[in-house]
Order: sequence, then C-alpha cells, then structure tokens
Amino acid sequence: MPILKNSISRIPSNLCRYASTVSKQSATSTQPVVIGIDLGTTNSAVAVMQGQEPRIIENEEGARTTPSIIAFDKSGELLVGASAKRQAILNTENTFYATKRLIGRRFDDEEIIFDMRHVPYKIVENDNGDAWLESFGTKYSPSQIGGFILNKMKEIAESNLNQTVKNAVVTVPAYFNDAQRQATKNAGQIVGLNVLRVVNEPTAAALAYGLDATNDGIVAVYDLGGGTFDISILDIEDGVFEVRSTNGNTHLGGEDFDIILVNYILDDFKHKTGIDLSNDRNKIQRIREAAEKAKIDLSHVKKTTIELPFIVDKHHISLKLTEEDLDRMSLHLIQKTIDPVKRALKDADLEKEDIDEVILVGGMTRMPKIRETVGNLFDKKPNTSINPDEAVALGAAIQGGVLSGAIKDVLLLDVTPLTLGIETYGGIFSPLIPRNTVIPVKKTEIYSTGVDNQTGVDIRVFQGERQLVQDNKLIGNFKLGGIPSLPKGIPQVQVSFDIDADGIINVSAKEKTSGKETSITVIGNSGLTEEEINKMINDADKFRDQDQSKKLKVQAATNVGLLVRDTEIGINAFKPLIENDEEYESLINIINEVNIAIEVARNDGDMTPADLKKKSEQLQAISMPIFQRVSKKQNQLKRA
Repeated sequence: MPILKNSISRIPSNLCRYASTVSKQSATSTQPVVIGIDLGTTNSAVAVMQGQEPRIIENEEGARTTPSIIAFDKSGELLVGASAKRQAILNTENTFYATKRLIGRRFDDEEIIFDMRHVPYKIVENDNGDAWLESFGTKYSPSQIGGFILNKMKEIAESNLNQTVKNAVVTVPAYFNDAQRQATKNAGQIVGLNVLRVVNEPTAAALAYGLDATNDGIVAVYDLGGGTFDISILDIEDGVFEVRSTNGNTHLGGEDFDIILVNYILDDFKHKTGIDLSNDRNKIQRIREAAEKAKIDLSHVKKTTIELPFIVDKHHISLKLTEEDLDRMSLHLIQKTIDPVKRALKDADLEKEDIDEVILVGGMTRMPKIRETVGNLFDKKPNTSINPDEAVALGAAIQGGVLSGAIKDVLLLDVTPLTLGIETYGGIFSPLIPRNTVIPVKKTEIYSTGVDNQTGVDIRVFQGERQLVQDNKLIGNFKLGGIPSLPKGIPQVQVSFDIDADGIINVSAKEKTSGKETSITVIGNSGLTEEEINKMINDADKFRDQDQSKKLKVQAATNVGLLVRDTEIGINAFKPLIENDEEYESLINIINEVNIAIEVARNDGDMTPADLKKKSEQLQAISMPIFQRVSKKQNQLKRA
C-alpha cells in the first residue's frame, strides 16, 4: 500500500465530479449587467450582451479595442490606453506595456529575465520575490497594472451603458497557472470589480463562434495574441461547450515578433552607421513602435518601408522589409506553436481529420505565414469569419450572460491543463486530478499513517505528468498536525482537491477521528515556464516505462521496509529470548542485507522488485521459525 510523505498510506478513493449549471431564470430588466473583458497583452476589449447577441463596446475615441498600456507622468497622473501609448516615446521608463506577461511570476523566472532585457521600464523584485514594476520610486504589482486596465474597461462600459457596472467575466490564457489566475482576479478586486468567472481565452472564442453556429462539431481554437499562445480542442453539441484538451505557451506572442524586428533594425542601422542604439531607451521605443507597425502592415501587403528620420543627429533609418523577410526571421517562433497543437490533439484522442473547424483568434493570426502553417497542420482552411481581436471579449460577454441568466441552455465545461497530485512515501507522485479533467471538479482520497504513533503529516502538492515527484513541479505544501497517537493504518486522513470554475486550486486535509483539518489555496511558488510544461509532457511519454520501473521498485522497497520494521519491533519486544536463539545472528545478517537492498532500490540501483521479493522471502523464512520458537518458550515459562 503506497505511503505518503511522513508516512501516510492510501485507501481507495471517492471521486465527486461536478459541473457548473446554468441558471434557468428568465432575463429581466432588473438583472445586474455582467460585462466580458478580454484583458489582452497588447490590446484589451470589453463587450456586453444586447438581447441575445454580444456586442463590443467602443471606447471614447470610437475604437473597439484599447491599448493595454498605462503610464505615469511627472505629476503623478495616471494615463491608460491610447493616451498612454501616445506619450510613450517621451516617457519610456514610466510607460508600461505587455505587463500581462509578468502577472503571477517570480522575479527570477527565465521569462522575467528575458523581458528585462527588452523593455524600457524597470522590473524590480518585491519583498515576496515576485516581479513588480517601478515608476518614480513607487513599486506596482502587475496585478495593479492589470487593475488599471480593467478599470478603464469598466469605465468604457459604464459610460456607454449609462449605469454602474460591478460584475465581469475576465479571460486568461488557457495555460495560466494558479498564481496567474488568482492575480487576474485580484486585479479586478483592486478596482472594485467583482470577477465572477475567469474563462480561458480560446474557450471564450469558441463561445463567440459557437453561439450562432448551425452545425455542432469538434472545433480547434488556435489563439496567438500579443503575449501568449493557446490551442484548445472543444466539442460543441446542443449548447454544451466541452473542452477536450488544451495546451500552449504563456510567453509566446506578438511581443516576441516585435523584439525580433527591433533587433533586426538595430543590427542593420549599426552595420550601416557604426552606431549602437541598443542602450538608448527613447530610441528603442521609437523603433519598437515602427517595428510593430511594419509587422501589422505585412499582414496586408507584401512589402513595407520602415522610416525613422533623424534617429541620431543627421542619421535616418530607412529599411525595406518584405513579408518573406518577416517569415524567415520569425519562423522559429511560428514553429513553437506546432508541438502544442499536436499534443492537444493527442490528449483529446483525436486525429487532425476529426476536427470539423479551425478557428483563428488573436491579432497575430492575421499573419499570412501563420494562416498557412495552421492550414497545413490541420489539412483544412482555417475559419476567419470572426474578428480575431474581438472574439475573446464577445465570448466573455456570452459567459457573463450565462451567469446572469440572460442566456439559457448554454453550458461551458473547461479543463485543467496539467495533472495534480501529492507526494507519497519514497517520492512517488500520487495523481488525484489528471490533466484535461473538466472543471470545476472535486476529488477526495483517504490515506492513513504508515508509522505507529504518528501525529503529523506533510501534504506536498505537485503538478506534472511524471510518476516521481522529483520530475514534477512543487506548487504548494502544508502540514496537518494533531493526529491521534495510534497504530499505523488506523487514522484516516482525508485529502481533497477542489478546483473551482476559474481553475484555482484549494487543497484540504482532515483527520476523521480527531476532526483536525487544514487547507491551502495553491497560489504557486513561481509559475511554470513553457519549457517546463513542454518538458513535463514530453518526458512523461519518453520516460513512461522507466518511471514505471522506478515506481514499482520504490513500492517494493517500501513494502519490504515495513516487514523489516515489524521484525525489528518483534526483536526488541522479545530480545532476551531471541538473543539466545541459534538463528539470531543469521536474522541480524539478513536484516542488514535487506536494508542494503532497500537503499539500493530507492536510489534506483541494480535491484529489481523480484530481487526485493526474494529478500523478503528469505527474511520471513528465517524470522518466522525464530518467533515461533520464542512463542513456545514464553508458553513454557508461563506454565513453569
């Protein structure tokens, strides 16, 4: 029987899966409005249900999207959206963009280190180790920055609707982890916005596509935006939107294409003039804006010219750029989206021929090379009928309509992206919730102690696909104390995983005899990088047989270890009688041999489960006759 960290053994589980149900109440004028917000890396959008149709709400300038940019000027005034973007060249250090990529991340994350080399603003380490931002000596969390943008979306909606807005559905990348999801909810709370639901971006896009779709079927949503990439496979049938699988990259998007173009322009200018502009933040900002414009232009024309007059003294930047140039420079980024697509198909147990429709979402999917790549991946022309910049916000508004009761007979079933479980004795990973399990979900397992008189246990929560915890990601841990001092196997420790509709995890443990209980909401230690996610899934396949071998070896070692411990307890209990037994020395020798074998097995040495079983049988063959003779001697002493 598997034994958990600090010796807890497992008893059969009781699984309780539940799904969000839709309110059947009819829509009335008294229902509170629920807006849908796409909090994007580059641009954000807000939408609301108008009758049975979602509509985008235009901002005060008549634009349907708003730049996800905020700035502080010298007087301390906060600028959000287009006004912040317009002054960026003159105030680069205090203008913040693409901060969504920082949400819920630690300062020492590889992605943060990468971003620090490519943004003009200051990314600093907060006291708790998180990545924050600094402007005029004041530090701001990425959640605060996100809150300013969400507040802007709220104000746009209130101005248009002529009423106070308190409730919203906010979208996040499907591969956002618990820390990032919680930080997004916090961003809304900071500005007094009640975030009723956090919805995965590709799932929201599928809602926008599927609400009026005449044919049910299996849909693949390829979502490449300003900062993140997601691929989700959904089954749409009779108003039920069930996510079959999801995959992606939380640090891949249009910003990375911009960085490539900026470096290309810098290198070209240095080659022509000998002048290095890479350390001039104001010049970099001008170049970045020109690069972004050129990238957008090449989605519609075959060639463009980047013109920046008097970039330095009398020197100008004048650079012709073609669609083929951009394709060549960014091909490695486009290729990074292919493996997640293949994994999502595999996880959904589908072939590309099974996909009825491929939907493109996110501004980067306007790029012809990306559309060509997606078409080749699925052997079918992608559906471009929905606006890639607006689909996510429209889907969020639809989910808002579902939650308010304005829309009936629509059910959204989303999934968790990676397997969740706890550590068992010997470093074995005990999965409780497999990846791509529909959420919300609750699952409970019953464990018991593996050592006599044990009064506390450690619950270590891991995320990953390998069978040993050393190969997975620790995302939280806590201790349950106050367990009654009882023989091993008697106390019952109930461990529950509860994932809500936002994908946020709560783990609790309760000892049933004493009623002692504790829990944590897993906020994550640092967040998973894309490389870690890819490695987890790829290694799970690559090392499946090897991991299984290790797992069986550790389990066998644990079982033999329990036998050794029981034997040693018996020796100590009857030591005066056993020491005089003719086989006593042989018993001690075999115990030593078995302990060595256990150690070798746990260190993945040359010791198989069969070898351990043989050692166990040898120990029993010697110990059983000895204890029988001891029992006989005890009876003789009693009669005497």
